[in-house]
This record gives sequence, structure tokens and C-alpha cells, in this order.
Amino acid sequence: MRPEDLLCPSPKGLYSPAGDFYVDATRAVPRCVITHGHSDHARAGHGHVLATRETLDIMALRLGETFAGGTQALRYGESVTLNGVTVSLHPAGHVLGSAQVRIEKDGLVIVVSGDYKDAADPTCAPFEPVRCHVFVSEATFGLPVFRHPDAAAETDKLLSSVRIFPERTHIVGAYSLGKAQRMMALMRAAGHAAPIYVHGALTAITDYYASRGIALGEIVPVKGVPKSAFAGAVVIAPPHCMTDLWARHFADPITCFASGWMRVRARARQRGVELPLVVSDHADWDGLTASIRATGCEEVWVTHGAEDALVHWAHTRQLRALPLHMVGYGEEDEEPAVPAPEGGA
Repeated sequence: MRPEDLLCPSPKGLYSPAGDFYVDATRAVPRCVITHGHSDHARAGHGHVLATRETLDIMALRLGETFAGGTQALRYGESVTLNGVTVSLHPAGHVLGSAQVRIEKDGLVIVVSGDYKDAADPTCAPFEPVRCHVFVSEATFGLPVFRHPDAAAETDKLLSSVRIFPERTHIVGAYSLGKAQRMMALMRAAGHAAPIYVHGALTAITDYYASRGIALGEIVPVKGVPKSAFAGAVVIAPPHCMTDLWARHFADPITCFASGWMRVRARARQRGVELPLVVSDHADWDGLTASIRATGCEEVWVTHGAEDALVHWAHTRQLRALPLHMVGYGEEDEEPAVPAPEGGA
């Protein structure tokens, strides 16, 4: 069997001709395997969705209970057969419930990574390399300049600033699924025991993380809390809220942003970020290249990101490689698909 008979790019996303299903389809399709709950991968309207239990639950929270015609939850390592094609899900280390999709038929194995990182994260299962013939890799940070620092050290920068400016509020912009909860867990690991305040749009996902056994400590919604309580406090909010009227509620706020893009100083200045925190939920250059090598693959397909640089790297390692040039994937959309019950406070 040729790889393109098992999986190929299409206008609606990656499609398996042999299995007649899509992976992270960008438009509504009859059957779709979803790698994780971020909105550029998980969309409503599919006839049937296969994903981890956590991803299905997160999709329901973000998109509404009727986001698909039918669903099937799959545990990590469990396999199902779709039209003679064996499909299984394996940890991607990106966010809670994120998975790589292993697709096999007639001895040929293709792994679709979705989004992934190989760095430690207490809020999700760690990335597991899966042996394969073809590895489909993201390349969000697919340039050698992107080498992420230790996330714990970046968290120490935040908490040091909190100690230096006890009269000011630190507002941390963080994506509402995954990054926000990771920052909470990192702060707790660093010994920050005070309540962490959150924008209302974060409460549903954060409560879900807690329900799955992720220890985040005392998390308090901002709404209804007097302004005086925020002196010396940390508030976490979706990035788009940091510059609107909502941010004026706080005591002389210091704007922070947790993102791998904070490695680029121009991005931090453009957003008006005073304290950039280089914390990413995607693999950096070293993580991408190490993960590709760990799969033992013979061929790499590269998508959504700096595709050409990673393709060039693969060629220098005598690997077959090609960019997929697919559209529809990018930075996570932080506008909640279903309004938070707190009204966005």
C-alpha cells in the first residue's frame, strides 16, 4: 500500500481513502478523528467524532452538547477498525486529552501528531513517541531560533515580579484550554499558595481539569470580587481580554503573556506586554527534531507552521519529507464558542 492510499491531504483536511475518515477536518465531514479540543482542530457539525474522553468532553463544553451527530471515546492505546484500517490514539503532551492518531493497514503505519510537545506538563499525559513509517508533524515553532526555556524558570520570573510589586495586579494572558491550567499548576509547584483569580471564560474548562484530578489549588472567578482583593494577586485571562475595558478593574496591572511567541520581542511589544513569559504548549525546534527521530520514521509530512525549515532538516538526515501546505490550522482561537455562564467576567 502507498502512503497516499492510507492518508492524504484534501480541501477538508487529512483524509484516509482506505478508511473513509478524516483527521481534524476543517469542515463538517461524515466521520472525523479529532486530536484535541482547540478550535483550529475541533469543529462542530461532523456526523461522527472519534477522540479521547477528555477531548469529547471539552468539545461539548466549548461547542455545546450537540456538536456532532455521534461520538465514540477511545482510551490511549486502544484500537478500533474503520473499514479495515486500524486506528489508535496515543498521548501528544499538548493539552488534556490531546492525542496522536496512529493509522495502520497492510503493515504501513502513519502517525498524525496533531499539536504536541515533549516538555513536562503536570496537566496532561506526556508525549509518547510512536514508531511509524510516516510521521505527520506540526511545525508551529519549526525554526532553529525557537528554543523554549524551562517553564518553571519562566514561572519564577512571574512570582518574583509579584513579590517585588505587592501592590499591583499581574494579569497573565493565557489560552483558555491548556495554557491557563498549566500556568496554574506551575505556580502551585513553585509554592504559590494564594488564590489565583480567573476570567469567567476560563472557569468551565478549569473546573473540568479539576474534575479529572488535576490539582490547581484555589481558583476564584473575578466576577463579584472587590477591587481591593487584587493587589498583589495573579489574574489569568484569555489574551484578547488583556487590552479591553475588563482589564481596568485591577490595581495598576502588570500585563504578562504566556506563549512561545514571547521569544519574539517584537510580538511582546506589539501586544504591550510588560512581562513576557516564554511558556509554550508546542514543541520547540529541538523538541520537533528529537520527536521525529524518536519515531524511527522514513518519511515526514510537515503541516501548519514553518514547514520548509523542518523539511530541509529532514532532507539533511536522509529522510523523505514534504510540506503539506494545508490551510485552516493556526494559533488557537480564544473566543469561546459557547459564552461563559459568568458573562465573560
